[in-house]
Amino acid sequence: MAVLSVITMWFLLTGELLKILNKFYKRNEMQKIAADQGLDARLFHQAFISFRKYVLEISTLSADLHIILNDICCGAGHIDDLYPYFMRHAKQIFPMLDCMEDLRKISDLRVPANWYPEARAIQRKVIFHAGPTNSGKTHHAIQRYLAAKSGVYCGPLKLLAHEIFEKSNTAGVPCDLVTGEERTFVDAEGGQAEHVACTIEMCSVTTPYEVAVIDEIQMIRDISRGWAWTRALLGLCAEEIHVCGEPAVINFVTELMYTTGEEVEVRNYKRLSPCSILDRAVESLDNLRPGDCVVCFSKNDIYSISRQIESRGLECAVIYGSLPPGTKLSQAKKFNDPEDPCKILVATDAIGMGLNLSIKRIIFNSLVKPNINVKGEKELNTISTSQALQIAGRAGRFSSIFKEGEVTTMHRDDLPILKEILSRTVHAIEIAGLQPTAEQIEMFAYHLPDATLSNLIDIFVSLSQVDGMYFVCNIDDFKFLADMIQHIPLNLRSRYVFCTAPINKKQPFVCTSFLKFARQFSRDEPLTFDWVCRLVSWPLVPPKNIKDLVHLEAVHDVLDLYLWLSYRFMDMFPDANHVREIQQELDSIIQLGVRNITRLIRATETSATPGIDPLSSQRRPGPSPVSPRRVRGAPKAQDSGVEAGQLDKSLGSRLVQEGLLTPDLLRQLQKEWSKEHRQEEVGVKLVVETLNNKMKGRKKK
Repeated sequence: MAVLSVITMWFLLTGELLKILNKFYKRNEMQKIAADQGLDARLFHQAFISFRKYVLEISTLSADLHIILNDICCGAGHIDDLYPYFMRHAKQIFPMLDCMEDLRKISDLRVPANWYPEARAIQRKVIFHAGPTNSGKTHHAIQRYLAAKSGVYCGPLKLLAHEIFEKSNTAGVPCDLVTGEERTFVDAEGGQAEHVACTIEMCSVTTPYEVAVIDEIQMIRDISRGWAWTRALLGLCAEEIHVCGEPAVINFVTELMYTTGEEVEVRNYKRLSPCSILDRAVESLDNLRPGDCVVCFSKNDIYSISRQIESRGLECAVIYGSLPPGTKLSQAKKFNDPEDPCKILVATDAIGMGLNLSIKRIIFNSLVKPNINVKGEKELNTISTSQALQIAGRAGRFSSIFKEGEVTTMHRDDLPILKEILSRTVHAIEIAGLQPTAEQIEMFAYHLPDATLSNLIDIFVSLSQVDGMYFVCNIDDFKFLADMIQHIPLNLRSRYVFCTAPINKKQPFVCTSFLKFARQFSRDEPLTFDWVCRLVSWPLVPPKNIKDLVHLEAVHDVLDLYLWLSYRFMDMFPDANHVREIQQELDSIIQLGVRNITRLIRATETSATPGIDPLSSQRRPGPSPVSPRRVRGAPKAQDSGVEAGQLDKSLGSRLVQEGLLTPDLLRQLQKEWSKEHRQEEVGVKLVVETLNNKMKGRKKK
């Protein structure tokens, strides 16, 4: 009976304590006071859960907390008396509460203009070149750049930086190239030229210039990279800042410059060549004509459309985002060449900037694009007016052979939607991105030495203060990499640099290689050329199917990562020149694969499970349908995807039975395919032998 009585009393006491603690949690006054101490609603909830567990489960409470709880139970105390003990516990699980004032000062992002004293020390002239795609706005800014004694061009893509680098040197203006993965100096001895073309993340905010050009300023609102445009606009130390972009950004840039005391001169431009929206959709790939560009928003659609086009006896070029720059340029050259039989382009929105293309008609295969929202979540949305205009504007460019552009859709139902999208006014841009610097994170780490880098970033963002003109850019990719290498012993600065590396986290091979890079680096062991070759299994052979092609693209990204790190840790990544050589060779191999992309698709389908489309991962009933047009059109070998020079027997038999193919024509096609397949095998062997010979020569050296 005594034991039962004690248990009953314990349950009664626990129930009473739970009521008291829950009443404390629901007190709005307590939450407001805690918020002033740095506990926002999320942290308050987490701290309370921990505090409640501590009170209910610990065997012996501290004497002072025991007395307070007893007084409250007996009605001699107030529920609010728990607050000091709650905060004492909260500071044990959230150490930053003890230095909250200092942390708030460090994470105060309300006046980013003050981060750049060199720029604030001079009176800059800001000229905004505003206009649609193909209006000549960037051309006029570049002319001023070339005429200046010194200048810097800041672009969103390596391809654009390369274009200005080549244009400048061709015009007799010595210009260096600086991207995340490459440094090219025109001076053979390594001296810096007065002009430099760079990707915008790489621009210097301490070097003085006469003229600076910031291209595609509308990207200042990009949720991942917007901070780079904000940094360039506020921080470039140049007498003249030439900003190029959409008119929708004019008012925002003017307001932003008002905070620095600088005025903005606006120069408006109109499109140089007409571009019209057609009243009819294409509806069928049979209606394609020379100069057409079919725009897709996924690789799977790229593969599917290019396969169907070539099955009609037509050649097409292919461009998408994950292709190496050299391969993109090669495909663009193939499409632009009047002597080349390739007259059709299949591309993603990667053609929106960075490539000069002779396109007559833009055809939207879809109007839905996967996007990452502000919370870092993937979602499917109809393309915005700004995106649609950027892509549509590639038709009928002033410098191309087509002086007028046309825009339409593949599907009839999409055409009225596209017209409605293009008729809208582009939403004005009213916000710019910011990102914490390495110095700010280091100061955070000084106050919170036991916190992981990912936690430091979380705390920084939660405490950061920005005014209405700014937002903190999405840092999910940074945190992803920080969590991946958290167990590897690195100093904070090195860890931070590794986590800012631009890698594709969707590629498992790239992520695995990143992890191996960090581990080797932590051992203080240089990442040599031989080590990299073993990692990527170099030399590599041309792809046999789409899976191989995707892997080669991932290897190219890994070599890019090596080059990017080599400019930040030169001693630990000493063989950048050798790595760049094999990367160029890999680019050639990828180009060979993309030229034969239809054959790769067919090979992929042949090796896949019957009834499953390996490109879309969607089940389809029965065998793949065969187009009579394709058979009668006598396709080329690479269009067929048939293995080892012979037509699949079941397919051939079915075509003969259906009257779509005669036995004589079947035998003739088998001979042609066999002949072309042997020629292709010889070409592949020559490529492999060349790569092996280069490797042997390099090892001898």
